[in-house]
Amino acid sequence: MKKLITALLVISAAALAFIIYNNQPKQELSLSAQLQEVLKNPDADFPQLTNKAAKNEAVVTLKTSQGDITMKLFPEYAPLAVENFLTHAKDGYYDGLTFHRVIKDFMIQTGDPNGDGSGGESIWAGKDREKDPGTGFANEISPYLYNLRGAVSMANAGPDTNGSQFFINQNTQDISSRLDPTTYHSKIIQAYKNGGNPSLDGSYTVFGQVTEGMDIVDKIAAVETDDKDKPTEAVTIKKIEIKSE
Repeated sequence: MKKLITALLVISAAALAFIIYNNQPKQELSLSAQLQEVLKNPDADFPQLTNKAAKNEAVVTLKTSQGDITMKLFPEYAPLAVENFLTHAKDGYYDGLTFHRVIKDFMIQTGDPNGDGSGGESIWAGKDREKDPGTGFANEISPYLYNLRGAVSMANAGPDTNGSQFFINQNTQDISSRLDPTTYHSKIIQAYKNGGNPSLDGSYTVFGQVTEGMDIVDKIAAVETDDKDKPTEAVTIKKIEIKSE
């Protein structure tokens, strides 16, 4: 397990710019320019760094078999992911689904109706080819959102393949010393002292942040799993309550 986590974390802290450049060249200049502007601003505001929800943020609670997890969502920076999540939540799509992939000191993943990581679809699947061309909807990468401990991110099978699966970053290890200050703002480097997975930055859409219930996330991360990282006893989402949107 430690080898897996180490392998994921040794990816360069410049992954954000590098991955965007290689996978989304048309977006790279725009995102790179945004990143540079953010780095130049010592007072840049990062919504993940406060538990208080702003007026333009949604708040939801995952009622799980292990306890409640409350998180705020960021429609300003990840509108597709947030709309997809909230619509699925309202429709009861996530009710009864399991956390099918759990890796302690990394993340916990859910949102697959098949319960094995092979399924799930977006709200636009088969309906809106512009938003979901058949593989999933587009990644939304922002210089204001990162895979910090407690960050809620879309799972995918490659660029722009987002469906319904999502994960919560759980790693507690301080890896701030590995981050490049020419790529990461000092506030984000400081935040990564609390844990997270910067190796995922640039490849996965961050659309939310846990504000209450990280102890429940840690509790789920600590359950016994099989050789496929699936809990030996099911951990489920009973329902999702939307507090505000």
